[in-house]
Amino acid sequence: MGERRCAVLALHWQVNVIKPEGFFGGMLAEPVARSGVVERAARFHAAAAEAGADLVFTRFTIPEGEGQLVRNTGFMQAVGEAQESFRPDAPGSALIPEMANQPNHVVDNQKLSGLAGNDLAAWLRDRDVDTLFLTGVATNLTVEQTARHATDLGFHVRVVSDCVTAADEQTHEASLANLDLTTAGCVTAAEAVQQAYNA
Repeated sequence: MGERRCAVLALHWQVNVIKPEGFFGGMLAEPVARSGVVERAARFHAAAAEAGADLVFTRFTIPEGEGQLVRNTGFMQAVGEAQESFRPDAPGSALIPEMANQPNHVVDNQKLSGLAGNDLAAWLRDRDVDTLFLTGVATNLTVEQTARHATDLGFHVRVVSDCVTAADEQTHEASLANLDLTTAGCVTAAEAVQQAYNA
């Protein structure tokens, strides 16, 4: 892979989102487990790293004082009320065990987009990254928000369609259809790894 021009943004692979004991476990843990997305994404991350891509994981956390949290949506109001569960050192904020040893870089924020309220875009540009492969949960929330944001910032964004999922299949498929139009397009993990090697 030339000049590390690709990176993987691995979005919200944390206990609060993925595991039954997490804050969103009641909504997301069962469909995540049923989909097999954790295992597929972990394999893709490892393959992308072997191809030379940086692996950047984002976590939704809320520090003391609330950081840059703005309670302007139902989602943000809910997590704001439960912010103790989202402290950076809280068990729910930890990366899931299946991926805990994968990141090159971990970024926290209090936004739905992984690129908002932090210096991640600048960090990527400092490394001459222009193409991003996105994985994460949920497709229609952090994945879609980050993909649109990154596209507006000038990155070439590819959502790895078999490494994302949502609370239900209909929502997931509708979000992927939107992303095919609003980004550089969705790709499978196998296609993304090939593109990373060819970059």
